[in-house]
Amino acid sequence: MATNRHDNDHGHDHDHGSEPITDTVHDNSWSANLEKPQYENNPELAVRDSIAAIEHTTAGNHVNLVTHATLGHPSSFLYEALAEEYQADEIEWAYVEQCGCGGHVTRVTVE
Repeated sequence: MATNRHDNDHGHDHDHGSEPITDTVHDNSWSANLEKPQYENNPELAVRDSIAAIEHTTAGNHVNLVTHATLGHPSSFLYEALAEEYQADEIEWAYVEQCGCGGHVTRVTVE
């Protein structure tokens, strides 16, 4: 699993009035739903919860980050944040598709 260095090193305030994306460590591939209303105009929350989803995914598995349509293509807000947060050998991501509802799917594989 990716390290949990993100919980304390950056001083993130993890109480934004919303439930966490997950509190379970996933030892399988799974999808994180970032299309809920609280993400609609909040790319910072989407990034924060994307990182939490990655942190809760064990090595050798992937998480599909399904982001809200109003945030636009994930390259506009998510990819740079992931590059800043992780080393190239920790994760790998790829754009999968745009959902019929307009959201976007990015698959992040944890190395």
